[in-house]
Amino acid sequence: MTARTQQFDPPLKLNRPIHRYTLEQYLEKERKSIYKHEFIDGQIIKMPYAKGPHNIIAVNMMTQMVIGLENADKNYIVFPSDQKVYFPSIDAGVYADALAVCEEPLYWDDNQLLLINPILVVEVLSKSTQKYDRIGKFDKYKTLESFKEYVMIRQDECYAEVWYRESPGRWHETIVTDMKGELPLQSVGISISMERIYRNVELNLK
Repeated sequence: MTARTQQFDPPLKLNRPIHRYTLEQYLEKERKSIYKHEFIDGQIIKMPYAKGPHNIIAVNMMTQMVIGLENADKNYIVFPSDQKVYFPSIDAGVYADALAVCEEPLYWDDNQLLLINPILVVEVLSKSTQKYDRIGKFDKYKTLESFKEYVMIRQDECYAEVWYRESPGRWHETIVTDMKGELPLQSVGISISMERIYRNVELNLK
């Protein structure tokens, strides 16, 4: 009896082509969806759920921005996390946790869905999104001519990081970790108490 073994090559793994949507298709699907999605490189990407502390900080920040800007020398308009921001040069769209525009909001579309002129953007960091918020999302915001200031706030400890554009390509970083400190927002000429930002949030105190 002769025993014989035969080696078979493993089956080829066929990479399925990625389906890419147009901006119009994205907006139509987003209109019907109960979830939020970002629009990146023709793909529709579901956003992760936000925890309670994340939402409280976002609302606190937005509220303090509205209060602080009431008597500003210019008309600043504050938007909540439901506002889409669009980047025409890279055909992408995202949501911020809070943002502000100066004088008048400008939109890419006639339906006033895609904002293109934020001056200040706030993101509340989470473990699942902080790398993207720090690098990928920041780079997207930089493509907008109006964009001057980026604020990132941690939800589990007293920590806020502000990047302010002093001139084209030159950004100044400020980090605030003292609960008695003030978060400077140079683009709109106000500062916000860290205690107000973290009001009703239980932090991991070291």
